[in-house]
Amino acid sequence: MSNQRLSEFDIQEAIKEVANLMGVSARTAPKSAGKDFVVIKVIYGEEVNRLAEEMVHYGEEFSKKNFDRDGDNVKNSLAVLLIGLKEAQSLGLNCGACGYDQCSDRISHKSNEFDGPQCAFRLLDMGIAIGSAVKTAGIMNVDNRVMYRAGVVAKKMGLIDADFVMGIPLSVTGKNIYFDR
Repeated sequence: MSNQRLSEFDIQEAIKEVANLMGVSARTAPKSAGKDFVVIKVIYGEEVNRLAEEMVHYGEEFSKKNFDRDGDNVKNSLAVLLIGLKEAQSLGLNCGACGYDQCSDRISHKSNEFDGPQCAFRLLDMGIAIGSAVKTAGIMNVDNRVMYRAGVVAKKMGLIDADFVMGIPLSVTGKNIYFDR
């Protein structure tokens, strides 16, 4: 039996396994009325570096706070799980949470960061999917953080085909890089 040191394991292979399990958790999370509009993608390596660079650039170009900080976190991550909504149909409850009294009045439009308005129940579906994914990462002791800013830039770069996106960078280090920033 080998006396393998803790640092001598394949971190890249482990992160791929965890990212895949996170994707499974997001996919199987409950969805309103059983209709699934959640899209999921994982990026690695050079795509992660490109995303990090573009996040910094976007923050500078539009004078948006903390895109540089979060871009630095993404740069130091092994992977980023992207979770979004694509062409999410209204649930049909006419609840008004999206800003329209009737679901049929909701007019989809493109905006500078995300497309909307989104049905509040579909956003809840996405949030539950995100929560399920990060729960899985937590169980596997992989550091992560849900990032709005990573989602904005990933959408703009076309890294995922979605109308509304959040990014979840993943890290395996001796100290969580996403906190105490």
